[in-house]
Amino acid sequence: QVQLVESGGGSVQTGGSLRLSCAGSGFSFSSFGMKWYRQVPGKERERVAYISSGGDITNYADSVKGRFTISRDNAKKRVYLQMNSLKSDDTAVYYCYVLLFSLDVWGKGTQVTVSS
Repeated sequence: QVQLVESGGGSVQTGGSLRLSCAGSGFSFSSFGMKWYRQVPGKERERVAYISSGGDITNYADSVKGRFTISRDNAKKRVYLQMNSLKSDDTAVYYCYVLLFSLDVWGKGTQVTVSS
């Protein structure tokens, strides 16, 4: 069964840090690029970061550049999102995503709340 499970969310003060983790199973993890998205109620889901299958290519939404870092450990079948200098605007549910050929696979999400 193909599955993505996020963890690491929580509540943090403005300027703080969190590291999200996403565990993949049921597919050849090292063969696929991975993405993190986030969503605030009432708004469209926003792509936050992407990492290639080998980890050598990354890109970020302008809103998080210089603050967030995506990485992966293919041996552990995990992708990470290190979030630093968090702002209240970063409050959202964060989702892990992979496109397996024509199949969209989403995790259930993890809540990140940033407060002053």
